[in-house]
Amino acid sequence: MSEIKTLSIDIETYSDIDLSKCGVYKYAESENFEILLFGYAVNGGEVQVVDLVDGEKLPMEIIAALTDDTVTKWAFNSSFERICLSAWLRRNYPEHFCSYSIEEDMVEKFLDPSSWKCSMIWSAYMGLPLSLAGAGAVLGLEEQKLKEGKDLIRYFCVPCKPTKTNGGRNRNLPHHDKAKWDTFVFYNKRDVEVEMSIQKKLSKFPVPDFIWDEYHLDQEINDRGIELDMTVVEQAIDMDARSKTELNNAIKELTQLDNPNSVQQMKQWLSDNGLETDTLGKKAVAELLKATTEPLRTVLSLRQQLAKSSVKKYQAMQNAVCADGRARGMFQFYGANRSGRWAGRMIQLQNLPQNHMPDLEQARGLVRNGNYKALELLYDDIPDTLSQLIRTAFVPRQGYKFVVADFSAIEARVLSFLADESWRSDVFKNNGDIYCASASAMFGVPVEKHGLNSSLRQKGKIAELALGYGGSVGALTAMGALDMGLKEEELQPLVDAWRKANPNIVQFWWDVDRAVKTAIKQKATIECHGIYFICKSGMLFIQLPSRRRLAYVKPRIGENQFGGESVNYEGIGGTKKWERIESYGPKFVENIVQAISRDILMFAMQTLSHCFICGHVHDELILECSMGTSVDTICKQMGRTPPWISGLLLRADGYETMFYKKD
Repeated sequence: MSEIKTLSIDIETYSDIDLSKCGVYKYAESENFEILLFGYAVNGGEVQVVDLVDGEKLPMEIIAALTDDTVTKWAFNSSFERICLSAWLRRNYPEHFCSYSIEEDMVEKFLDPSSWKCSMIWSAYMGLPLSLAGAGAVLGLEEQKLKEGKDLIRYFCVPCKPTKTNGGRNRNLPHHDKAKWDTFVFYNKRDVEVEMSIQKKLSKFPVPDFIWDEYHLDQEINDRGIELDMTVVEQAIDMDARSKTELNNAIKELTQLDNPNSVQQMKQWLSDNGLETDTLGKKAVAELLKATTEPLRTVLSLRQQLAKSSVKKYQAMQNAVCADGRARGMFQFYGANRSGRWAGRMIQLQNLPQNHMPDLEQARGLVRNGNYKALELLYDDIPDTLSQLIRTAFVPRQGYKFVVADFSAIEARVLSFLADESWRSDVFKNNGDIYCASASAMFGVPVEKHGLNSSLRQKGKIAELALGYGGSVGALTAMGALDMGLKEEELQPLVDAWRKANPNIVQFWWDVDRAVKTAIKQKATIECHGIYFICKSGMLFIQLPSRRRLAYVKPRIGENQFGGESVNYEGIGGTKKWERIESYGPKFVENIVQAISRDILMFAMQTLSHCFICGHVHDELILECSMGTSVDTICKQMGRTPPWISGLLLRADGYETMFYKKD
């Protein structure tokens, strides 16, 4: 065999653990996990498939290549291959397994990600789908992923139900259906071919090396995971079940309904008692509660509690936790390919409920000790209490503490900097409150957080959150302006006031709009506010100050619903399908600002990579630190401005804690 420089890999595996619920780390950890087929190609050559079930052996050169950091390993969603092969090598070829861990870290069970590359990430970087079949279809490859793959995986890769017909077995093996197995071997080979074809098709748009460095750091964070306090998790699940039973019984007693969870039955009961409603959604019930009398008020209030799905997050923790008590694989690098931000996986840290309880530690202690009676006595709403405690199930390991640090108003700072809205930058320079300053600029009066005209701060805040990317009355409504007590007739004047106070930001939207259209029409490179808009080879690229590029497939100039000129491109739309998506200046500005904010977070992650980063959420980092670590030092490091955007004012604030929370 010639010297191995690259290895393209696809494996088919079996485990009794549900991959979609539990994630690859727990899946590969099972003692029943095994690799069935190992498809590979050396240096882009002919694809070989090794049938490990049938007793075939992988050549020793290939086994050695898996831990040789001079050999680049490629796969589509390569973290799956890397984690599975880590477990397989440790079990079958321990002498060939080596990790990249230092003694104090928690990544010792996994192969070093630094020599692994992923064609799914390449696909995402180019604005393409995150599935092999989707990417292959959009690129119009000659080799397409076999459609029967899902059925074959269901047949060979997961346990089956024992029946009389199948002789009571709980697993299908090759000899149970030889024809299917032969197709499965071909399917495995085809996946490697498709993966290599994607690389070939995208070869003129290589992913920059610094993006691969970011991906490797992301993989390290996923490998490290984050510890869970399983006592809290299990007690919360038990208490939730007990609370649901009590709430159910209480509603049954008041309504005599068979199933108080049934929307149909509940609507009918309310109607019989003089209250008509089309929906029992959270917002609608909150409105009904304001004007309803007893016993309807109590019934609706109990139903609100019953509908709370707080326990789902605890169940996700139970599903994902590995044997060492840590949950891993919770961040999908480039999961949002419009901006390159991460997407949440498994427990979804990105959308945990907030906590507003002043006595969080006390409530957590009661749950941890299983003291249901005291919890019931001290807190009216047990489902809500359990919901607020979800974050606190994440804990540092023994002898460590969490330092949680986040950027202050990162998107507002980036937007102000790019648009050169100098009055806003002055606010940041003086550590001012952007919501007060915004309200002050909008209404022409001084606004202080807890002082003069403080009631206007809320209007400044909602305007800031809703209007920075071209949003109007609809954006304010979606952001909950009416729920906050603003009146319908106040919304348009609020939009007008914000835009008048921020003329450079408004100008920036339309400068970007013009730059995108000019680049597409002229197939040229246009610079605007330090951002480059490049149209070539049927792609629109937006090059950010970090040199990272955002990609838009097959951009065109079209017509919008108002008869004006608009830009559209191909991508995954709101329907989760590949379709043409319409966009315009402010929307591109949103992508740009969020993408630069993401790059700043990544710069901070690289600055702090010598610490044990075990999680990140939007603009926040969770670090597992030794007890002597200074929060100020971490914040100072995190708040460093990247050299590629000098002049931008950043600030990071943080706190230390023995369990995760929203400070």
